Amino acid sequence: MAQPINNTGYLQSPNHPAPPCVMVIFGATGDLTKRKLFPALYNLAKANLLSREFAIVCTGRNELTIEAFREQISADMKTFASDGVEADLWEWFLKRIYYTHGDLNDAALYQRLQALIQMADAEHQCHGNYFFYLAIAPQFFGPAIQQLGAAGLTKEEDGKWRRVIIEKPFGRDLDSARALNAEIKQVLDEPQVYRIDHYLGKETVQNIMVFRFGNGIFEPIWNRRYIDHVQITALETVGVEKRGGYYESSGALRDMIPNHLFQLVSLTAMEPPISFDANAVRDEQAKILHALSPFTPEEVLTDTVRGQYDAGELNDERVPAYRNEENVAPNSTTETFVAMKLMIDNWRWADVPFYVRTGKRVGKRVTEISIQFKKAPFVLFRDTSIGSLRTNRLVIHIQPDEGISLRFGAKVPGPIMRMGAVEMDFNYVDYFGSTPSTGYERLLYDCMEGDATLFQRADMVEAGWSVIEPILDIWSALPPRSFPNYGAGSYGPKEADELLAREGREWRKLDE
Repeated sequence: MAQPINNTGYLQSPNHPAPPCVMVIFGATGDLTKRKLFPALYNLAKANLLSREFAIVCTGRNELTIEAFREQISADMKTFASDGVEADLWEWFLKRIYYTHGDLNDAALYQRLQALIQMADAEHQCHGNYFFYLAIAPQFFGPAIQQLGAAGLTKEEDGKWRRVIIEKPFGRDLDSARALNAEIKQVLDEPQVYRIDHYLGKETVQNIMVFRFGNGIFEPIWNRRYIDHVQITALETVGVEKRGGYYESSGALRDMIPNHLFQLVSLTAMEPPISFDANAVRDEQAKILHALSPFTPEEVLTDTVRGQYDAGELNDERVPAYRNEENVAPNSTTETFVAMKLMIDNWRWADVPFYVRTGKRVGKRVTEISIQFKKAPFVLFRDTSIGSLRTNRLVIHIQPDEGISLRFGAKVPGPIMRMGAVEMDFNYVDYFGSTPSTGYERLLYDCMEGDATLFQRADMVEAGWSVIEPILDIWSALPPRSFPNYGAGSYGPKEADELLAREGREWRKLDE
């Protein structure tokens, strides 16, 4: 096995390898597996965080032998590995990969899987611990778990554990999320279920809790007395690419808000947990989700914005309108941009708006949390040449460049009293070095460890859907009349700017 990465970084935060286990991947011939899962597992192995008693059993629709599948994965790793591939380590890794194919609704597949898992378990001494990763279409989540249960693969006994990781989207509305939770509960106990959100694998997202609760500077002012408002942004320059069929049935609201964005909201706003125990942290997150003020039909019309991108220029390239993308209806009313104002009905955040926005084909790829503090009293400066005071602002940069920046005012040198804005920047790579990461390493490791802190619980999923349910209802009843309403390369429709402007605020300028 390779030695741990020398740079003090993300993968070295755990200090021991995960316990022995077999990982079973459903949908192993899909994009997620080759782009994220195998590179993440390889990075864990390189960082000495995989047990030597480890194996991977894969299943997909393609009829491949184990040897052919290993050759395919080896070729994919040359393209998608985040930091190259060491021949000796990859050879060790490759011997632990197995494959079978079949129909997810066919009980025979699960019998073959059971035999293959037991063979891999015996060959690599994995101690009977298994976890299953469902990298499959959402309509197969329930049936696959039912089949696993029927085959006896989810039963925990004699200290051996069984866990299931479920990809998003977890339902498409409140009713379907509840139905899926109920179906899963027939087979699995809640501690066995790991609803994954890869945004929470980002180092900066995990650092929010450390930043807030581990520093005496910020926690005392993290409330309505000092904070004017919060902005949470997740924007992408890419369009829907080849996912037009999926996106037509989802849209930006379902795709991003109840999972990624609400997770960031809850981590930013939650009260200090009593410990870093998984349920203690998720209890506080759930309280925030339940405290989000429900939208009335009138508030949906005034406090939410939807948009769809038109053709435009992006990075000196002409890009098509959403309606001209592959597998998209020529008169589609699916939104590719969402902005909304959220209010949290509790003591800490009373009257502090949380503005969230997400969209595709905008001018810059960025995910960040911007904390806008209230202005200091101007009375001291009224007889100086300073015309107004700029507010302090703290920005937590999540991607593409992870870090934290703080803006504050300082006097400009010279005989006249003038104030300038100063930016104090911290970048992870400058202080801790870079570490190969796909965003999935921490999440896979935590599942093997049995730490569900960064995974959504059933009540959190349902609380998120309950908040956006009124928006789904109104938007489906009132189709948009102005689509497309923002050009590719812009930062969304003008209505998103007006959402803040009518209260004397504005979105943070991302090109600053």
